[in-house]
Amino acid sequence: MIITYAGELAALLTAFFWTVTAISFESAGKKIGSLSVNLIRLFFAFVFIGLLSLVTQGQFFPLGASVHNWIWLSVSGFVGFVLGDMLLFRAYIVVGARVSMLIMSLSPPLAAVAGWLILGETMDARSIAGMAVTIAGISMVILKRERNNIENGPTGQINKKRRNSYKFSYPVTGVLLALGGAAGQATGLVLSKYGMEDYNPFQANQIRMITGFFGFAMIFTILRRWNRLVPALKNRQGMSWLTLGAFFGPFLGASFSLVAVKYTASGIAATIMSLVPVIIIAPAVIIFKEKVTPVEIAGAIIAFLGVAMFFM
Repeated sequence: MIITYAGELAALLTAFFWTVTAISFESAGKKIGSLSVNLIRLFFAFVFIGLLSLVTQGQFFPLGASVHNWIWLSVSGFVGFVLGDMLLFRAYIVVGARVSMLIMSLSPPLAAVAGWLILGETMDARSIAGMAVTIAGISMVILKRERNNIENGPTGQINKKRRNSYKFSYPVTGVLLALGGAAGQATGLVLSKYGMEDYNPFQANQIRMITGFFGFAMIFTILRRWNRLVPALKNRQGMSWLTLGAFFGPFLGASFSLVAVKYTASGIAATIMSLVPVIIIAPAVIIFKEKVTPVEIAGAIIAFLGVAMFFM
C-alpha cells in the first residue's frame, strides 16, 4: 500500500517540509537578509544531499547524470532556485510566510500553463475554472472591501449611497514578489520533470542546487554583497533558523517534490503539495502571533479546493 502511494506520500511530506522551511526562512531572512539566506541554504542543502548520495549511491557529486540531465536541471535550478526563490524569500520579509505561501498556491495552475507552453500539454475548461477558484480564494485574503461615501452638490453634502472599492490588505510589492516566486517554482518544476527523466531525484535536485548556488554567487558579486556574508554567518539565531530551513526545504522538500512527480501524476502531486497555505495557518498564529481572520482561513481553503479542482 505504501509503495503504491509512494508519490502521494512524498507529496504530503513535501507539504509539511515546506511549511517548516517557510517559517524558518522568514525568521532567518528578517535577521540576516534574504540574499544571504538563499546563498547559504543552497550550500548547506548541497552538502546534505551529497552526504546522503555518498551513503546510498557511493558518490558525493552527481557524476552519473547525462548531458540532458545537466542542461535542463541546471536551467530548472536557475529559474526555480535563483529567480523564483529570490523573489519568494523577499516576499517572506515583506508580507510574511503565511500570505506568501497562500499566493504560492498558484504554482500548480501556473505549472500547468508552463507545461502547456513548454511541453505542449493541454488545458481544458475545468482547469481554467480551477485556476479561477484558486485566484478567488487568494483574493479573499489579499484584498479587502471598503465602502466610500459619495459627495454630491456644491455644499459637499454626503449622499446616502455608498460605492464599494477594493484595496490590498498587504503591501502590493510583497504580493507581486510572491507571485513571481510562484511563477518561478512552477516553471522550475516543469523543467525539472523534463530534465530528470529516470535519474535519481535527490541527485537531480543536487544539480539544481549547484546552478542555484553559483547563480546567487554571481548576484553577490554584481551587487558587492560578499561583505555581508560573514556577519550573517556569525548571527547564531539567524543561522539556527537557516539550518533548519535548509534541511527541510531545499534538501528534503525539494527532493521529495521530485520523488512525488516521479511516482505519481504531476497534478496529483501539485494538489497535495498545495496544502501548505492551510497547514501553515496554525504555526503562523502560534510562532509569529499573527491575527488570522475567518475570511483568511476560508480563502486559504478555497484556494486549495481550486487547485484540487484544477487536477480532478
